[in-house]
Amino acid sequence: MLDAAILKDMGILPMTLNDLEDVLSIEKLSYPSPWPISQFEKEIQNPLSGKFTARLIQGEKEIVAAYIIFWVVADEAHILNISTHPDFRRIGIAKSLLVFALDYMEDRNVRGVFLEVRRSNIIAQKLYRGFGFKEIAVRKGYYGDNNEDAIVMALNLKDRTEEGNEADNADRDYI
Repeated sequence: MLDAAILKDMGILPMTLNDLEDVLSIEKLSYPSPWPISQFEKEIQNPLSGKFTARLIQGEKEIVAAYIIFWVVADEAHILNISTHPDFRRIGIAKSLLVFALDYMEDRNVRGVFLEVRRSNIIAQKLYRGFGFKEIAVRKGYYGDNNEDAIVMALNLKDRTEEGNEADNADRDYI
């Protein structure tokens, strides 16, 4: 199976300044209001920030296929940004990256994880619900590009669904 072969050869590594060209490309392809390079540079320097890339070998070149950025403060984490290159969506890369990030958070004694997701991004919401995230609030007009609401989701890590079983049945990896 192609998905399994790709995921078998995938590596998850810390994001570096050398990754920013690939990360910015994914960001611009994924979001109507992409983060500027300066935001990524700040996150790479931020000691509270977890920043990781999912890398694949394509031909003889290693490429960044996805990334995740989150903050860990005391016993809480906030997922700020997660995205997969359109060429590599729907094969489980975002799910694998999220599993990695949640494991990383658990290793650092995080108890609660929070994120915002566009109201219209139903596929991402299904992915998060598959891990046990619950909707806890709505931020009206949160996204400045179109005034779309954000759904605030939270996960108590002790209630985590192992590897997003519900997400297996969703259209995976929109994000």
